[in-house]
Amino acid sequence: MDCTGTATSDRTQATGTGPFGTVIATGSMDVALTFDDGPDPVNTPKVLDLLKQCGLKATFCVNGIKVANARSVIERIHNEGHTFCNHTWRHIRQLGSYGPDLIREDLTMTNNAIRSVVPDAKISYFRAPGGEWTADYVSVARSMGMTSLHWHLDTRDWESSQYGKGSSMVNHIINYVEGSCHPGSVILMHDYQKPDTTEALRTIMPWLKARFSVVALPRDGMASP
Repeated sequence: MDCTGTATSDRTQATGTGPFGTVIATGSMDVALTFDDGPDPVNTPKVLDLLKQCGLKATFCVNGIKVANARSVIERIHNEGHTFCNHTWRHIRQLGSYGPDLIREDLTMTNNAIRSVVPDAKISYFRAPGGEWTADYVSVARSMGMTSLHWHLDTRDWESSQYGKGSSMVNHIINYVEGSCHPGSVILMHDYQKPDTTEALRTIMPWLKARFSVVALPRDGMASP
């Protein structure tokens, strides 16, 4: 995997907001890779290895229930300079309709799980499962000091019913990122049980690095648009 290159792109900058005013872009020319639904004790380390090999940082949107079986992975994410994002406890897509109290309880449990491994972890972002945003989600996250993070580019690496598996999915992910990424894009991918995504990253990471500045979202957070 050759990760040499100079960041350059003539595409227009991604701007705007997502549902309920959520963030979809970095607010700069930087591109952000984000990975949902982990940590996966097998696949996430492979993603981290590729990021390290290519000299890139990313943002990991964590399900709290999965932390106990992948504590060393949480440590690696932190120690290697990546950013945490709260992705709820167990990815219940309807959680946003349960009301502020239950949402807060869920998000607090998830933050506590991450901090049981990294006590001083900064968790400045929240992403709703499935992107099924509600006003309560955004309000509770804001009250907890977290920016609600949507995306500009969804690779749909989870949709094997449409794009298949193996080389078919790998090629879909590569072609979609290369065709749709703009300066400022927040890119959604998945690191939990998605080996095809990991394989696609071997091509995507060098391609991105040759054209864009690829960053983890700031650990201290960013202003909502």
